[in-house]
Amino acid sequence: MVQSPIDILRLAYERASAHLDEPLVHDADIQSRIEAICRNLRNRACARFLLATTLMKIYKPAIDIRKPYTEIGDVDAYSGRTFDEAYVTAFVVQHSLPCNSTTAFLTPAFRNRNVTLTPDMVMMGRPEALYRATLQLLTDIQSGFVTAETVLFETVRLLLVVRNEQKSQVESLLAGLRHSGDIMALSSEAIVNVIQQHLEVAHSSRLPVLVVAAVYQAAEKHLGERLLPLMGHNAADEQTGSLGDLEITLVDDDRVVTFMR
Repeated sequence: MVQSPIDILRLAYERASAHLDEPLVHDADIQSRIEAICRNLRNRACARFLLATTLMKIYKPAIDIRKPYTEIGDVDAYSGRTFDEAYVTAFVVQHSLPCNSTTAFLTPAFRNRNVTLTPDMVMMGRPEALYRATLQLLTDIQSGFVTAETVLFETVRLLLVVRNEQKSQVESLLAGLRHSGDIMALSSEAIVNVIQQHLEVAHSSRLPVLVVAAVYQAAEKHLGERLLPLMGHNAADEQTGSLGDLEITLVDDDRVVTFMR
């Protein structure tokens, strides 16, 4: 009986959760590639790309995992983006995994491709070594050096480890900021350090907007300007009709005089 993609992801999560401290890959080179991808907090697209492609390979073993684009036209090609959006999005959100919140196939490196992804390809992304590791893993799987199940399970395991480490770090920072009384005094240097640490956390693209918004709110009486309520940060400004993530008006006027994208 063929397992559904949802069942495959559930099994991957259960197995990874039961072996959080035990790597599931025994080949040192393959293990190092997966770990480099999952632990790179500057680029989260490759981790999500691995989830989608390995999931599809498990679900349909006859496909060529290196061909996640129907535009290739081969019988063993497939739509990685369709599979990603249909199954991986909900899985990432459900378990708060440190991955891109949207499909990896909309990032410049993986968008609008129509060729087989091989390790010698030059990808439009940084760091280059991360993409080389990702493409090499696809070839490792297609060549039979490692199974898609093993790579998927290990990817999920490492993402859970990274998620737990980040959570522990935040909890530690919050504990360090607690004061015995109601008043918490922080030096300017400590404030800058805390903000910097938050900015370095994955998926913090919204934080710079909040920082600038806080500055405007604190200074609005002196500036004679006010900040309009922040809107959702889940679509392009052209789609929502807003001028930018931040919209500033004069105190007694509704016309936007300043905006930030």
